[in-house]
Amino acid sequence: MQTLYTATAVATGDGRNGHVQTTDGILEAPVRTPKELGGAGGATNPEQLFAAGYAACFHSALKLVAGRSKADTTDSEVVADVHLGALDNGGFGLAVQLEVTLPALEREAALALVEKAHQVCPYSNATRGNVEVALSVA
Repeated sequence: MQTLYTATAVATGDGRNGHVQTTDGILEAPVRTPKELGGAGGATNPEQLFAAGYAACFHSALKLVAGRSKADTTDSEVVADVHLGALDNGGFGLAVQLEVTLPALEREAALALVEKAHQVCPYSNATRGNVEVALSVA
């Protein structure tokens, strides 16, 4: 792989109750364990950051493949749900659901674009075979 860009982030503090920051200073945020997991909540968490990144990345991949086929992506949207769960081995895992809205396209055309985007998106390629990713068109 030829590297096109590198993002670097640093986590400090107590893991899920600490702080994250990119080395360029653009992103800086406290992180907290969500209330649903017994924490205080009140700040972002790794799953939210992953969901935001995946949604933005997938939307970009969708726009790319749509542009190649001249498909209309007016008012398109990608919603990413990232689920954290317990694994049988005592560890933890993630599952993702991506819901794509393409109101200017017929359902079959939208489904085809979503599948193409899933092959292009770096997050999809990074998670393939390791994280269950469910795709749907609203």
